Amino acid sequence: MRSPVLLHRLALLATLFSPALHAATPALPDVASFFKAREISNVTLSPKGGYVASTSILPDGTQALVVRETADPTKLKVITRNAVDNAKVTSVHWINEQRLGFTVKNMQIEFEGNWDEFAVDRDGERRVHLIAGNWGHRQESVGTRFTNRTLTAEYGFYDTAHDGSDDILVEKYVWNHTDRQPDHSRLYRLNTRTQILRSAFEGNQPEAVKHWITDSKDMPRVVSSTIKGRCISYFRNPEDTEWKELSNGVCYSDQRFQPLFFDGADTLFVRATYKNYGALFRYDLKAKQMDAEPIVETPGFDFTGAPEIDRATGRLLGFQLHTDAGTTVWLDPKLKAEQAKIDAALPGTVNTVSCAQDCSASPVLLIAAVSDRQPLQYILYTRATGAMIGLGSTRSNIAMAQVGPRSFHHYKARDGRSIPVYVTLPAGKPAGPQPAIILVHGGPQTRGSSWEWDSQAAFLSSRGYVVIQPEFRGSTGFGAEHFRAGWQQWGLSMQDDLTDAAQWAVKQGWADSKRIALMGASYGGYATLMGLIKEPQVFRCGVEWAGVTDINLMFSSTESDMSEEWLGYGARKLIGDPERNSEQFRVTSPLLRAAELKQPLLMAHGAQDRRVPPEHARKFADAVKANNPDVSYLMYNNEGHGWRHDDNNIDFWRKVETFLDKNLKHAN
Repeated sequence: MRSPVLLHRLALLATLFSPALHAATPALPDVASFFKAREISNVTLSPKGGYVASTSILPDGTQALVVRETADPTKLKVITRNAVDNAKVTSVHWINEQRLGFTVKNMQIEFEGNWDEFAVDRDGERRVHLIAGNWGHRQESVGTRFTNRTLTAEYGFYDTAHDGSDDILVEKYVWNHTDRQPDHSRLYRLNTRTQILRSAFEGNQPEAVKHWITDSKDMPRVVSSTIKGRCISYFRNPEDTEWKELSNGVCYSDQRFQPLFFDGADTLFVRATYKNYGALFRYDLKAKQMDAEPIVETPGFDFTGAPEIDRATGRLLGFQLHTDAGTTVWLDPKLKAEQAKIDAALPGTVNTVSCAQDCSASPVLLIAAVSDRQPLQYILYTRATGAMIGLGSTRSNIAMAQVGPRSFHHYKARDGRSIPVYVTLPAGKPAGPQPAIILVHGGPQTRGSSWEWDSQAAFLSSRGYVVIQPEFRGSTGFGAEHFRAGWQQWGLSMQDDLTDAAQWAVKQGWADSKRIALMGASYGGYATLMGLIKEPQVFRCGVEWAGVTDINLMFSSTESDMSEEWLGYGARKLIGDPERNSEQFRVTSPLLRAAELKQPLLMAHGAQDRRVPPEHARKFADAVKANNPDVSYLMYNNEGHGWRHDDNNIDFWRKVETFLDKNLKHAN
């Protein structure tokens, strides 16, 4: 199954939905245009398609939750504006056609206990505070009286019920006496009007459950646990009170399947390895047997996607997939034809089409249209007439001509391994090699990028840089073998893949060999420091934020939120063992080699970071400054692992712009 995205896009989208596309193009868009909060987000159709909810940034900078009629989007209702000072709506979900829920994050608290849940009718009335984070005295400021029926921060939103009721599903988290993160959870149903809470199922549950899968009737049917390095899944039939083991194997090592979702016909779908890549299979729970052949395979990529299911009929309509870019495969002929019409009208974008829960009855479809050079836009498509109405753009102040095109490639690493990579060229058509940045994703056991709009890459391209984003070995999404090749390779072959990417970009004629930088956050921050130390002749300068500086400190820090389970098993398999790999850690820990880093460096960290505690940054900054006067060090007191606050995000990237302009673009 091939993605429709070509390596080089020439077609541009010109619609009435983004006036910025028709305006005169300024030489450089402002930093804030790339890194302020999205102008529109959390866009979702009501179950029958009569309404669409979204969050929008108002002219005064506040955030509003808005409901529009899909028949006439000019008819709208503002449900709430910034529920609490220093808070943001992070998720919106329709409970039924009349009622919706929304999750609010207290931006003053970066770790657990800061998610609040509300429900409200679409006319703005009958708002109920369902779950209270650790806000205490702030309860009155949200306009809701704190009662003993308001759940505490032990609970969190899981999903809506899909039966037309006023219920949602919530998880109750349980902590052990060691870890900062919850040890396990249990599912409950919560009525959003009466606030009556009841268990979502009868009976006990397996040990250490952290992941739940419900069926089309919202019944918990499959759960997953990780216990002493073993990944275990269990299932139950709707009428049962006992759970039965479905799979049990050593995490990461054993070839096994991963349960993903149920369709409306009570069929379980799982991801399993097929020809070295994860593919989607049907699984018969009664026979405990997986089909011999997959229903969806994406050669060159692991199956990554989500089903589109008509909740009214239970029919599986299609799949939203992610290969080199997003694409959709429809099983339903009508939706397949509608997708073709939409793609013909919007030829320059990936157009992700979503249907309401009751898809066959919905008068509209929701389109999320995006390209490499166009930020995400939301559009309503009227099915009866084919008319399109724009709801808004996430970043309307950026014109396509201001950023460069992205493309997907593979290059050969020094050992012959084929490494996927995304390349963003500078805006315009600069002649000859240009200053380049190797932008390293975090994780590292995750997928880093996609062809669609990337604010960081787009911003850097607007400033004249070539941006190289390698999916180095150890990244996921490109087959089990590519993932396994990165085990225990921090600072070794994983690091070499980044150097090889830089040298490949030089050979392509894109990158100036004397002006190449490293950048990244978290693991990407680690790789930036390690690359500057290991390959000073290749990398001229670096920018890292929230980066790991000492591998041993990952295992020993008392400030970290990493669980004992992860540190005792998963981390030792993927990163290494502090005892058995002590010499390797000495060579591959930037902190222990800080005296070798002589190039210009910009560091930044959040003072409330629990994933990579700030002691990583403090210790490295002290060590590197002893021998390197060209080091800048930023600490954002109200941030955790990354930047949540607009002012900090914009401030950081302005400093990045200044740093790169001095140390890379105009370096001798």
